[in-house]
Amino acid sequence: MNSVASPTLPSDEVLRLLALADQSDSMELKLTLPASSYRSAAKALAIDPLDAQIRQVYFFDTPDLALNRAGVVVRARRIQGRDGDTTVKLRPLVPAEVAKSFRTSPQFVVEVDAMPGGYVCSGSMKHDGVPSDAALRAAAGELPIRKLFSKEQRAFFETHAPAGLALDSLSVLGPILVLKLKLKPRELSSGLVVEEWRYPDGSRVVELSTKASPREGLRVAVEARAFLESKGIPLEGEQQTKTKTALDFFAAELSATA
Repeated sequence: MNSVASPTLPSDEVLRLLALADQSDSMELKLTLPASSYRSAAKALAIDPLDAQIRQVYFFDTPDLALNRAGVVVRARRIQGRDGDTTVKLRPLVPAEVAKSFRTSPQFVVEVDAMPGGYVCSGSMKHDGVPSDAALRAAAGELPIRKLFSKEQRAFFETHAPAGLALDSLSVLGPILVLKLKLKPRELSSGLVVEEWRYPDGSRVVELSTKASPREGLRVAVEARAFLESKGIPLEGEQQTKTKTALDFFAAELSATA
């Protein structure tokens, strides 16, 4: 999905979004905050950073981001207080074109991400219960990268990655520090998630999100918009995906040290 500034979608795009949602498992509504509103939004939402869960996110790609250009994202996460997880994601994705062997897997999820002015459908093959130190060991070269991923994930990767590209040949991009906080405002039936991605150079991206079933997506979107407007949180401004921002940052870092 391209970065966009428009806060609304044309009516024909809304219809396409709803049709796509009908083929999906869930919808996630996202809003990237402009840097100028971080402090005011934190105050309006009564955010206490001590309630946040700490995460470390590692991405795996080539130095020139060949996977990203093919729409493939390979990620591992370390999560405070529990096992980590890994994900192999494809976006954009047409749900009807996904192989049945993947679509019927309980580990595969089709989701529509919608933000002001745009949306994208993705499919993620997930793997939970990854030991907390596994990503650390892979990043240090002590564990083959492929060992982080399940058999289903490796098959999904091989189906959609550029020909000849293997998991063990990928570079480690990251980690990036993430603070995740779940809020339950009484005005929102689905709750609100706040994520702050902190980069080594001190910059950050802050995103607000809420999830809904495809059937409830439009209602939840209207509800969330009204809530954020009531808190004085801006709904306009350039939108960016956390993943693409992180990949660009670490790829540039790799190039600088090559």
